[in-house]
This record gives sequence, structure tokens and C-alpha cells, in this order.
Amino acid sequence: MQRPDPSPADPTRSPRAIYSREERARRDASPWTLVQGVLAPLQFLVFLVSLGLVLRTLATGEGQAAAELSVQLKTAVLLLIMVTGSIWEKVVFGRWLFASAFFWEDVVSFGVIALHLACVLAMAYDLGLDARERLLLALAAYASYAVNAGQFLWKLRLARLEAPPRPAPASARGPGRELAR
Repeated sequence: MQRPDPSPADPTRSPRAIYSREERARRDASPWTLVQGVLAPLQFLVFLVSLGLVLRTLATGEGQAAAELSVQLKTAVLLLIMVTGSIWEKVVFGRWLFASAFFWEDVVSFGVIALHLACVLAMAYDLGLDARERLLLALAAYASYAVNAGQFLWKLRLARLEAPPRPAPASARGPGRELAR
């Protein structure tokens, strides 16, 4: 049975909060949070390298195979982070995808995936696109990825801003001092 997606009327979630107290606790306890925290920067690194290879090939006409291979690798990492992200969303929100807190990020992610898969299919099969057109399609996919990454970074920032303050370490409080309550 699927747990219902908490609505803004949920007493454990403030009207515009990303996480309820329970969701934040599940997020913090889940190993999938660490997986996402590792895969997201890895994907960004693969994106930067691939973007460089694609732009170099478009500018010089050299390195087509390396550029296309990098697009395929970027697509594989994207699909991996989407699968692990859906597992994370299920653990935290009780839904595989489209939890209200990440609805629009998930919607845009599917557009990003569609463009990346279109690139890979165009590279694997003769779909009428020449080498340059395939790389231009990759740039469109990468632009959509940049928008989607921006969405997630913005959401991460909002989540950090709404997080409860952490107590200062004992060394910062000094000997014998109590934490302010």
C-alpha cells in the first residue's frame, strides 16, 4: 500500500516546507541520500568533460567518437541517478516519483531523459541526423540538464534554509555552558 503524499495541510509540514519532520528524519537516515550526494557531483563532472568534448568536436571537426562516447556515458549516469533518485523519493516521501516536494524537478527530469535518449538512439541508429546534428542535439539535452540541475540546487538551498539549527559543538560552547534553548 502506498503512503499518501503529505499535503500542505499535513500538520508535520509547514505550508511551504520541502520536508516534514518525519521526511527529514527518513532523508537523513537513508543511505540513498549519500548515493545521491555522490552521483550528483559525478554526473556534473561527466557533463563538464562531455560538454568540452562536444564543443571541441563542433569547433574542430575532430574527436567525434570520443564526444559521442561521452554523451553515452553522461546518459548512463543520468539514468542511474534517476533510478536511485526514485528509490530515494520512495524511501523519503513514500512515492517512487512525483512527490509534491519534487514534482516539477521530476517532470523536467523526464524531458532531460528523453533528450539524452534521443541522442543515444541517433548515435546508435541511422535516424537521419549527421554527426554535427547529433552533437547539437546533445547540446540541447545538456541545456535541459543544466536547467534541471539548477532546479535541484535551488531545492537543496531551500531545504538547507528551512533545516532546524544544529547545536554548537561542545568546544564552541565553552566549559560548563549550557546550550541556549
